[in-house]
Amino acid sequence: MHRVLAPAGVLPQAADRLDPDPVIGADEVRIRVERLNLDAASFHQLRSEHGGDGGKVRAAVLDIVRSRGKMHNPVTGSGGMLIGTVDAAGPASPLGLRPGDRVATLVSLTLTPLHIADDLTRWDGLSEQVPCDGHAILFARSIAAVLPADLDPQLSLAVLDVCGAPALVARVVTQALHARTGSAAGPAAGPAAGGLAARPLTVAVLGAAGKSGSLSLAAAHDAARTFTHNPTAGATNTTRQATPSVLPAVSGGAAPTGPSDAASATATATTSDAAGVAASETGAHSPAGGHTTVAGNGGRSYTGGGGQPAALVRTVGVVRDAAERDRLAGTGLADAIVIADARDAVGLAAALDGAGGAADVTVVCVDVPGCEHAAVLATAAGGTVVFFSMATSFPAAALGAEGLAADVTMLIGNGYVPGHADYALRLLRSDSGVRNLFQARLRAEAPPGLAD
Repeated sequence: MHRVLAPAGVLPQAADRLDPDPVIGADEVRIRVERLNLDAASFHQLRSEHGGDGGKVRAAVLDIVRSRGKMHNPVTGSGGMLIGTVDAAGPASPLGLRPGDRVATLVSLTLTPLHIADDLTRWDGLSEQVPCDGHAILFARSIAAVLPADLDPQLSLAVLDVCGAPALVARVVTQALHARTGSAAGPAAGPAAGGLAARPLTVAVLGAAGKSGSLSLAAAHDAARTFTHNPTAGATNTTRQATPSVLPAVSGGAAPTGPSDAASATATATTSDAAGVAASETGAHSPAGGHTTVAGNGGRSYTGGGGQPAALVRTVGVVRDAAERDRLAGTGLADAIVIADARDAVGLAAALDGAGGAADVTVVCVDVPGCEHAAVLATAAGGTVVFFSMATSFPAAALGAEGLAADVTMLIGNGYVPGHADYALRLLRSDSGVRNLFQARLRAEAPPGLAD
């Protein structure tokens, strides 16, 4: 709070202005900034306000940072995150960072003291990733991840910017699977209490071809695969932690030199969740003696210990146009793809009805406002809506659900789940569909320098 300039008495995120003084306290860390990643909702708003004029967008970002001491869009209330190199770490900092570490911050720029020194001269204002020179300050309760050596920093930045989404989706899906199967009963429990043999859990992702959307689709299937392997594991925390710079060993003995594709080689990785439960994953065998098969866009099926196929999860990707549909169709991430306007509540509900019915879990990843009622109406009674978009109006969501007499649980994706960074990077490495989407997006939108 000592860096809050106004108003007095609030925490940094709620402050109007922060003090980005480079002199750090005993428990602070100073980062030499290399690149910002603007929040999608914030960048969309700025681009729309200034008619796509990159120069005006650049000037607007500079004005926000200079006037507020942080990147905190006053319209959307969102910011983004950054990558850089540790300049200095105070002796009492608990973050474990050392000078020279290249890191990505996993806390919002809306609460990060920031100073830009180069006027953003290397940025054209046309992409979410912003090359810059300056410094930022991390607090004792900030979160940062050392960048993995095997991934291009721009790719890591894009993934870590949304790493909270797949982690929470995996948790929500696993909890729903436990509820459907009577917890310890497992995937062969049958149709009791709406069991999985009767109907798979439907997960609809709005904005499915984007960064958080594609990772959310991958996480839903990953949760089903993990549940098949170990259906009696606790559902309170499903985010497994792995060392991001170490890739799984593949058959043949040689360690891969780049991102690995779990569909192209038999790979084994030992991971653990935050509760310390170890789980061995393979692409060929499950602990119960069954096997896991991953199909293409037609669906992913899983065989439990009883030998009976059970489609645990069915994913529906909601996209805005044919171009996004074609982009997503080639990845195998979605079992069904729907073109619909996520702001059109009745239209989206009708489109989902035509694709199999309302969703049990709806994940909102679009970067435009006005999607709250559509998400609620798209969700079955007793289902869950997870809002990851910072363009969400939570009063509209709450009052809209009330007005629709919708019995749904609504969650705010707060961007943090223990182990979320490692989990997102593991999905990127193991799922070629996710990786290809991210790399194509960066080639189209990011400044030069992406190494495939």
